Amino acid sequence: MASLLPRLGRAVRFWIQSPAAGRLRDVRPLSSMGVSGAQVAEKTRLKTIDDLPGPSQLELLYWFFVRGYLFRSHELEAKLRMKYGPMWKSTVAEVQFVNIASPELLEALLKQEDKYPMRADMAKWRRHRDLKGHSYGPLTEQGHRWHVLRTMMNKNIAKPGDVVRYTDSLNEVIGELLTKIKQLTEANPSGLEVKNVAELMYSFAFESICEIIFETRLGCLKSEISEETRNMIRSVGTMMENQVIIEHLPEWTSSWLPYWERFVESWDTLFAYGSKMINMKMEDIERRLQRGDDLGGAYITYLLTNGKLSLKEVVGLMPELLQAGIDTTSNTMTWALYQLARNPEIQNALYEEVMSVIPGEKVPAYEDLPKMPLLKAVVKETLRMYPVVPQNGRVITDKEAVLGGYVFPKNTLFVLSNYVLCYDENNFPEPHQFRPQRWLRSLGIKHHPFSSLPFGHGVRGCMGRRVAELEMHLALSQIIKKFQVLPGLEVKVINRVVLVSDIPIDLQFNERQT
Repeated sequence: MASLLPRLGRAVRFWIQSPAAGRLRDVRPLSSMGVSGAQVAEKTRLKTIDDLPGPSQLELLYWFFVRGYLFRSHELEAKLRMKYGPMWKSTVAEVQFVNIASPELLEALLKQEDKYPMRADMAKWRRHRDLKGHSYGPLTEQGHRWHVLRTMMNKNIAKPGDVVRYTDSLNEVIGELLTKIKQLTEANPSGLEVKNVAELMYSFAFESICEIIFETRLGCLKSEISEETRNMIRSVGTMMENQVIIEHLPEWTSSWLPYWERFVESWDTLFAYGSKMINMKMEDIERRLQRGDDLGGAYITYLLTNGKLSLKEVVGLMPELLQAGIDTTSNTMTWALYQLARNPEIQNALYEEVMSVIPGEKVPAYEDLPKMPLLKAVVKETLRMYPVVPQNGRVITDKEAVLGGYVFPKNTLFVLSNYVLCYDENNFPEPHQFRPQRWLRSLGIKHHPFSSLPFGHGVRGCMGRRVAELEMHLALSQIIKKFQVLPGLEVKVINRVVLVSDIPIDLQFNERQT
């Protein structure tokens, strides 16, 4: 991948200088889709999208492919925020959108959402589904059909009370994670270091999500992992990495550059694995029915037996569910450990809090978690500094949107610049410093409620939020209880749809003496 990007940059420089680049100036502004927006603007003296400042598409191509910001778009957005203010327009791969980088503007936008809020249309994902004949899932479906699908998927997973049932099974997986960490440190010459913590957390997250969805243990934390499972875990990262590239290139490049093909192959791997797991569960359900046994409480069992979804529809939603479940937890856990290692005073305070609530050999129960406010604050601060989705999208489809003195036509794509919002000094003083205490109610520090929305907002927010929080709180408390985490090399943040490190994060885990 890395060796191809310099050549891609040279190609873009050539393209910018070529006559073909002139075609980019013909991108049709969204406000030309109708006259109603202009009429409203004339009557109320509101400006239109044509009046909104922003970089040209050629300028963005230069930043992405010549200046090397393709995987640092979150940093580029921060620069554009300083230059143009809290709202600006951009055009990428011939798609025009409006960036929102102010909590006040974000709140005003989300209050104008439709009955069925519309995300960005995930065009590349939908194109893959159409190409392969798959049904859409919770991230690719839209409108009323999305609402029906989401309502069924929320059962037993979306509310705080729903996730209590998963505490014991997650604690079992976490026990295996602690054993795995000890094995890895003992195998390292230093006796302390774990190489590539993110990879370990990916295995942990995958094992956890499959336990919750399928009530199935895959052995991802065992000494030997099957090549099939390893490929499935890798495919999530490969898909995301190639998505970043193809989203910034014109459609016609997909036939001669390798990124689209890699993107498709990664999704094919995810779908094949999800189909295999579903088929195994179907066989298990059939055996139980024949014996007259209870079907159990697996999440997938409900989706397969409620009579409202076809098998094809369940297969269509599963890869998106697995992908979201793996990325959210694994990356946040990795960044939390990275920051705790670099901030020993905070780690020590967290250790003291954990020991006061779950001393000795006690394993945390669900009711123990509210007693550890610093633990929750550490996760919140990690999600602020490394929002799982640094950029998100919304489309208002049923009416024009009025925002910040501008009127925007229906179907305008708004990009929510979550990373920039989370580093706004007006809400988060010293935003580049890891300060979990800013989230403690006892200190009375206030910030705008829309300044950090790591799990989204409203009915379109992350349905797995409660599971992810439970998983992270249980795991982080037990890791810090058992190990003192020490830092390795400093890393930089890159945007691979989710925020990851530019080089593997290696940390030292020194087992505490009890």
